[in-house]
Amino acid sequence: MKLDTLKYGFDHTTMPVDPLASYWTPEVQADLDRQDWALSEVRSRLDLAAWQGFTADLPRDPYVNRRWKRMSWLALDDAGSVQELGHCPMAQGGAFNDAESMADRLRYYDSLTPTFLERADVKAFVRAWARLWDIQPDEPILMQITGQRGEGHVDPLQGQGIHADGCQALSILVLERRNVLGGDSRLYADKMGARELSVATLAPGDILHLRDDRVFHSVDPLSQLDPGQPFERFIIIINSRFVDDFQNRILRRHFPQAVLYRG
Repeated sequence: MKLDTLKYGFDHTTMPVDPLASYWTPEVQADLDRQDWALSEVRSRLDLAAWQGFTADLPRDPYVNRRWKRMSWLALDDAGSVQELGHCPMAQGGAFNDAESMADRLRYYDSLTPTFLERADVKAFVRAWARLWDIQPDEPILMQITGQRGEGHVDPLQGQGIHADGCQALSILVLERRNVLGGDSRLYADKMGARELSVATLAPGDILHLRDDRVFHSVDPLSQLDPGQPFERFIIIINSRFVDDFQNRILRRHFPQAVLYRG
């Protein structure tokens, strides 16, 4: 792997002990190294109920029916603090996104709210996530709150099926799951789905990490467990180190100093 610039060179012998070193159990990194995916939890690390409150005012996704969404581009600075980079559209090339409504298009969304991004547990989560994936200063990190609510049957992927997101580092955290039948997360070794690696029903506070350039994923359709009540399923998606040339071109245009992956 090559990066546009190198901003490493920290003298770890003179740095204080990292308070985030124990955020993830040792098994998380071991599982990622061994099988390119890992399942963990963060409900013990953050105020999950408070985070769930930020699903209430999500705007409707203007590109996808029956979905709500906010997103922001973040990065660590040289001191390791989380910074918001500003506006930049999401851009997924057709090689990574098969959905007609999303592939090869620029998609613009409202940002995550300052009230959310300024929370101490949000900043700690982003920093710990970046540490897990060895994300360096000025590498763009995309963080989204997105999901579905309503009645009937919904494909949460809107036609993407088994897919990759066009990056190397990807994690999916379930925020809310109410009255949901289905919505199981599936991992595959191939895009055709011939070899299924794992299937899991993620509860609120569970987080799935995967090397998106090596493992494919999908989510089963959603419906109501109790037909008389609506369902809700909201997640946080956080990813970085994009291998999608389309997304990287747009990132370079909006963030000239960003550190981007070059294959």
